[in-house]
Amino acid sequence: MAKLQQRRTQNTEGDFYVDASCIDCDTCRWMAPTVFHEAGDQSAVYHQPNTAEERVKALQALLACPTASIGTVEKPIDIQTVQQSFPVCIDENVYHCGYHAESSYGAASYLILRSEGNVLVDSPRFAPPLVRRLEDLGGIKYLYLTHRDDVADHQKFHDHFGAERILHEDDIVADTRSVEIKLSGYEAFSLAPDLVILPIPGHSKGHTALMYREKFLFSGDHLAWSERLSQLIAFRNVCWYSWSEQIRSMRRLSNYPFEWVLPGHGRRHHGNRQEMTQQMQQCIDWMERSSDSGW
Repeated sequence: MAKLQQRRTQNTEGDFYVDASCIDCDTCRWMAPTVFHEAGDQSAVYHQPNTAEERVKALQALLACPTASIGTVEKPIDIQTVQQSFPVCIDENVYHCGYHAESSYGAASYLILRSEGNVLVDSPRFAPPLVRRLEDLGGIKYLYLTHRDDVADHQKFHDHFGAERILHEDDIVADTRSVEIKLSGYEAFSLAPDLVILPIPGHSKGHTALMYREKFLFSGDHLAWSERLSQLIAFRNVCWYSWSEQIRSMRRLSNYPFEWVLPGHGRRHHGNRQEMTQQMQQCIDWMERSSDSGW
C-alpha cells in the first residue's frame, strides 16, 4: 500500500500520488498517460484526473502497479467497480489482465478468450479480484510463459485453474521445473490451429513468442514500441543471452504477418500488416546499426 508520508515531491497537489517505492516500470505511464509521467527516474502524477475516464484509468493503474506505489489521499469509494473492469479489452477477444507482479518487474499479462479454452499469456499477480473475474470468464486452459523472467505466480494459477503451463526448456529453472508442456528446439510449435509458438532466442536462450490468428503477437521481452523513437525496438541493455541471436530471431519473426505487438515490457503497438512489415525491417536495421556502433 502506498504511504502518504513517502509521497514524492514531484507529484502535483491533489488526491492521487506516487510514493518513493516506485521501481520505474512504466506501467502507470502507459495505462494512464494523461495522469502519470516520468520524473527523476520514477513515476509521478503531473495531472490530477478531472474526468470520469481519467479517474478510471488512474485507478486501473493503481491496481496494476506491481509495488503498490500509487495511492490516494481519500479512500476511493469506486475501487470495487474499477476492479471489475479487469481484464481490460484491447481488441476483439484479447485483454490486458492488469495486476502486474513485482517479481516480473511489472510485466504485462494478457488473456485470450477462446471457446476452445482461454489462454493466459505470462503471469500476473494472483490477486483475488482478478481470479474471480477469470473464473467468471471460464477459467484458464493454458498458461503460456514467454520466457523465464515473467512467470510470477504461475504455480498458483496452475493449482487453482488446473492450467497447463508452457515454457521452452532452455528457460526452465528450479521454480518452473514442474511446467506441463516443455518446448524444445527452434521450430514453430502449433498449440492449436489459431495459436502458434515461435522460438525467438536472444533476450533469453529459451524466449518464445505467441502468434494468435496471424493478428496478435505476444512478444514478451523480445519486441516493443518505443515512444521516444517512434518505432519497434528490442532492449539491448537487458539482452541476457545474445544480441546477435536476437537479431537473427527478429529476421525470422519478420516473415510472419501480424497487426498487434503486445509486449511484456514496453509499449504495445497496432498497425496494418504492411505497416508492421515496414516497422520490422526498420527495427532490424536499427538493431544492426546498434550492434555496429557497440551501443
